[in-house]
Amino acid sequence: MAAAAAATNGGFDVIVVGGGIMGIVGVPRRRRARPAPGEVRPAPPPRLVARRVPRHPRHARYPPMVRLAARLWGDAEAEAGYRVLTPTPHLDMGPRADPALRAAIENGGAAEVVGASDDSAASWPWSAVFRLPEGWTAASSELGGVIKATKAVAMFQSLAAKNGAVLRDRTEVIDIANQVGAWASKLVKSVAGVDLPVQPLHTLICYWKARPGREHELTPESGFPTFASYGDTCIYSTPSMEFPGLIKVCAHGGAPCDPDRRDWCAGGDALADPVARWIDELMPGHVDTAGGPVIRQSCMYSMTPDEDFIIDFVGGEFGKDVVVGAGFSGHGFKMGPAVGRILAEMAMDGEAKTAAEAGVELGYFRIGRFEGNPEGNRAENKVKF
Repeated sequence: MAAAAAATNGGFDVIVVGGGIMGIVGVPRRRRARPAPGEVRPAPPPRLVARRVPRHPRHARYPPMVRLAARLWGDAEAEAGYRVLTPTPHLDMGPRADPALRAAIENGGAAEVVGASDDSAASWPWSAVFRLPEGWTAASSELGGVIKATKAVAMFQSLAAKNGAVLRDRTEVIDIANQVGAWASKLVKSVAGVDLPVQPLHTLICYWKARPGREHELTPESGFPTFASYGDTCIYSTPSMEFPGLIKVCAHGGAPCDPDRRDWCAGGDALADPVARWIDELMPGHVDTAGGPVIRQSCMYSMTPDEDFIIDFVGGEFGKDVVVGAGFSGHGFKMGPAVGRILAEMAMDGEAKTAAEAGVELGYFRIGRFEGNPEGNRAENKVKF
């Protein structure tokens, strides 16, 4: 987040640019009697209504942050007095030897279940829905869930205002930088001259129609899980919730784009067709793919080369006065409360005590990991996987 010098004459202690999940959670709690700890420029409400909590993080560095985020989601819901997170089981599946799947199982605390090629295949959970190809396996855990994203951002906005923040929309940003999603590289470069290797990707959120008689079977009420599929095409899904009779099943990733000039209709079939083929093969008889997805929602990822976050001080002439959170690579929303708390402490205190106490190692998320090494943590990630 972007931190200004200590406020005087009724100014602000901290200015947060970008009021999405990371920005709005990063508004520090009031430390003085005067009600002005932060200024937030909210982004437009997210188009995506619900997001899964896992896919399980592939690398062991993420579980401490996931556990911290889970606790903070609960704290925020308790303070707000309502829920934005619906717990569900979670299912990971893919080729038995896939290194990313193996890492997800190991690091996510999942229990491997019987695969389709085993004699007792019909006994594993959700075997009535999924038909795993030969050589595949699946692992389940109780760590899944679906976050109502728009409602979650609104919840944190209301809590920020309650705790003294001043929210300002449509405010011009001239010389400060923070969590602005796909625009992070442009803004940080223009303000601080720092190159962030964050590539915006155009992706597509797809909602498919459940076949008649299968609608309830795919809901959280029936125990249906969030799930992720590894292999040639990375697929993820949430149960049927926000649109009755529809289930969200999407491909992870997308095509590079310019966030200021992207074609909102570009690449639709290229992103939807692999999902349709996956559904037809692995969920036969449960989801109708004829004619494509019923709802298509354009979305953007902010992708780093190693798919790890950027959480760091900008440095240089700004020193520790400006903190940046960016490059959440399609798996950051669920960790919003943890990342926001960390960024707020960095901005206010110059260090993140909560991260240290939770066992979150921030060294992996420094900007400097890309200096002389364009792939950042990727080589290490491959070794670990």
